Amino acid sequence: MIATESLSKRFPRVTALDRLSVDIGPGVTGLVGANGAGKSTLIKILLGLSPATEGRASVLGLDVATHGGDIRERVGYMPEHDCLPPDVSATEFVVHMARMSGLPPTAARERTADTLRHVGLYEERYRPIGGYSTGMKQRVKLAQALVHDPQLVFLDEPTNGLDPVGRDDMLDLIRRVHTDFGISVLVTSHLLGELERTCDHVVVIDGGALLRSSSTSDFTQTMGTLAIEVTDTDTHPDGTRAVRDALAAAGVTLLGTPENAPPGLPGAGHILLIEATGEQTYDTVRDTVADLGLGLVRMEQRRHHIAEVFHPETAASTATAGSTAAAASQAPEVQVR
Repeated sequence: MIATESLSKRFPRVTALDRLSVDIGPGVTGLVGANGAGKSTLIKILLGLSPATEGRASVLGLDVATHGGDIRERVGYMPEHDCLPPDVSATEFVVHMARMSGLPPTAARERTADTLRHVGLYEERYRPIGGYSTGMKQRVKLAQALVHDPQLVFLDEPTNGLDPVGRDDMLDLIRRVHTDFGISVLVTSHLLGELERTCDHVVVIDGGALLRSSSTSDFTQTMGTLAIEVTDTDTHPDGTRAVRDALAAAGVTLLGTPENAPPGLPGAGHILLIEATGEQTYDTVRDTVADLGLGLVRMEQRRHHIAEVFHPETAASTATAGSTAAAASQAPEVQVR
């Protein structure tokens, strides 16, 4: 869907992209980096709106330097900034954008109604956009990016300004763009957790340079670590500590304690991390908890969170817990917030 080769974009005082080479296939791809990492600049180059200083890029097999207009006919774009006219309705605006994309009047109105229904604005479609909430405005921007049935959409920070519920709804919509309509998505964000739950593939850039490009499953690989959480009782007011001591006495390797457990799981201070060496480890945990008269809240094989892979302090802990050397070696180089 997208290919870049040694792509660079330099301004007088800053390098926005630095010899970026990456291939992006179909599906939902996350482009992650801190603010100023070069994400928006890359999208503008891919749309043919800004020329690269050097290097090459193509979208849907079309060269961005010579076929910008053809690319924009085939893709949709949801900009980061607020660019909506306040005095027109969502229907008027999306119909206008559909007509701009080449749809005839009747088809534009039909596609607009269908698209606004898909993004959850059908009942509010005749209200002026100026009276919309931030979440509703984001949905209008998404609708205009989809109305002409593109092969690919670029979504630039689509969850900006949204509360947690609005963010979850937007992420669900983005996922459905691909699953329901087969449209590939490139979505930018500086929030790693959003991409973990939404994307098939993640591309990380920092300072305009590529740090890592791999599938989400590679980022969130299963480790040889068990996370254990138990209930406290009157007999054992600190059940986690009691289990820790009993497992240590049984020869189980401890990887974390309530005081220093690596972050990444809810309630990490009450979670004990141990090394899983086989099925016997599960049996040992079960028997230990039962012998102490405690309740086992959960025992699960732990997974990386994307944020952990790029957290310098956590790199050593996850490496000890059986993560790959490649993930550990890259962690100190990345500063993603």
